[in-house]
Amino acid sequence: MRTTFMANENNIERKWLVVDAEGKRLGRLSSEIASILRGKHKPTYTPHVDGGDNVIIINASKVELTGKKLTDKIYYRHSGRPGGLKERSANEMRKNHPVKLIETSVKGMLPKGPLGRKMGKKLHVYSGAEHQHQAQKPEVYELRG
Repeated sequence: MRTTFMANENNIERKWLVVDAEGKRLGRLSSEIASILRGKHKPTYTPHVDGGDNVIIINASKVELTGKKLTDKIYYRHSGRPGGLKERSANEMRKNHPVKLIETSVKGMLPKGPLGRKMGKKLHVYSGAEHQHQAQKPEVYELRG
C-alpha cells in the first residue's frame, strides 16, 4: 500500500541559491523568490512545513521598477505614537534602502504567521555584488523569464 509523502524537518534537504537582481523587475523577482523560500519548486512540497531553500540576492540596488512606480508608489511605516506615520517613495527606497525594498516585497508574498516568519529568515539580501556566504557553497539560480 502506498502512502502520501509528507515532508518534515528530518527529511528536508536545503540548498543555498544566489540570485542576481540586476535588471530584474521587482514584482517578478519577489514572487519567484517567495516560491523558492516556501519550497514550491520541489516535488516534496508540503504546505505546513518550511521546506524551502536559502536565497541570497545580490545587486539589490539595481532592481527595476516599471511605469511611474518610482514616484507614485509610497512605502508607509508607523512608530505607534500619535503623528508617527512615516512615508518614503519607491525611488528613495531604491536609492537609500535597497535591501529593505526587496525584503518588504518578498516577505509580503509569504504566509502570515510563525511559518512565514521562519521562511523569511532564509532570505539574505545585499545591495552590492558581494555576499558573505561563500562557506555555504551557494549555487547560481537563473530566474524564469
